[in-house]
Amino acid sequence: MIWILALSFAAAALASFAIVVSAGWHKRWSADADLSGPQKMHAKIVPRIGGLSIACGLLAGVLPLLRTETSVLQQALLLLLCALPAFGLGLVEDFTKAVSPRRRLFGAVVSGLLAIWLLNAVLVRTSMGFLDWAITAWFPLAVFLTVFYVAGLVNAVNLIDGLNGLASMSVALMLAALCYVALQVNDVLLASMALATLGATLGFFIWNYPQGLIFLGDGGAYLLGFLLAEFGLLLVARNPSVSPFAPLVLVAYPVFETVFTMYRRKVLQGRPVSQPDGVHLHTLIYRRQMRWAQRGRNTATQIHRNSMTSPYLWALNSLAVLPVALWWDHTTALVISLFAFFLVYLWLYWRIVRFQTPAWISPRKG
Repeated sequence: MIWILALSFAAAALASFAIVVSAGWHKRWSADADLSGPQKMHAKIVPRIGGLSIACGLLAGVLPLLRTETSVLQQALLLLLCALPAFGLGLVEDFTKAVSPRRRLFGAVVSGLLAIWLLNAVLVRTSMGFLDWAITAWFPLAVFLTVFYVAGLVNAVNLIDGLNGLASMSVALMLAALCYVALQVNDVLLASMALATLGATLGFFIWNYPQGLIFLGDGGAYLLGFLLAEFGLLLVARNPSVSPFAPLVLVAYPVFETVFTMYRRKVLQGRPVSQPDGVHLHTLIYRRQMRWAQRGRNTATQIHRNSMTSPYLWALNSLAVLPVALWWDHTTALVISLFAFFLVYLWLYWRIVRFQTPAWISPRKG
């Protein structure tokens, strides 16, 4: 296991370094040069092809599996193969800026269908009596719910990718919990793949945070979102002792951020759900709190403000991740934890949007 982590980390870190130092000649295609959008909070042009780093880390992390059972290696490679449509279309968007959200969503759907076909990664139980009966009796419903979950999580991870280190460390915390649970139930495949993805994510992270020298981009966010979704589905499908609520609670932060964003845009603002805005929780903390903590408009100050914001969201994300590590086999405790997280999120958002931010989230002015 230590080799999986070490190799994936080293490969992703080296790939990220190579992308950063060579940015001068490929930034025309690979860089995020839009500094003015409502969700843009970076201060300089940055390559947004970190997905390539994650992919390199994953390929390196799979190498130690050559010494395991053939079936484990085969399933690991099939899982990476299934990720290609979602990752590929996201990466093409990173280079061309010409792939519509609908086409990228289609890529996520295709990846989800491939995983159902090749790995039987399908929703098998929910701990909700009638729904369990329905998905057992009618397989197309199970397929629909599975693909909906996969595509939703792919887009949810992309949605929270708005600050240096926010998405990558949030996903890293989720992967660590997934790996822990997989080890508890002796699932070698999922423990190995979660660890390889964790190492690759951390290898990227050291170049993304705090300086923001490279971004995940759509390719990286889609790849991590897809793998998170599949790890959760397979963990429940392969291990009856794992509560079906464990994967849902684990990804509560990006999922609830997405659902709340759709509600806010469509119901409260009367605008298309796909139209970007600057009032996500992380953008509110940044714009209403951090910009007053460090005054000035130079690049160094802007990067510092950006990096100061992410740890607050990592802490919020941990409120969903820790219960999974503690009660992965206890559905009642997980349901309570899920509702508790939603209440904390809504309370925090309500306080910040009304300029009543709790004192512990208000940094000193500098």
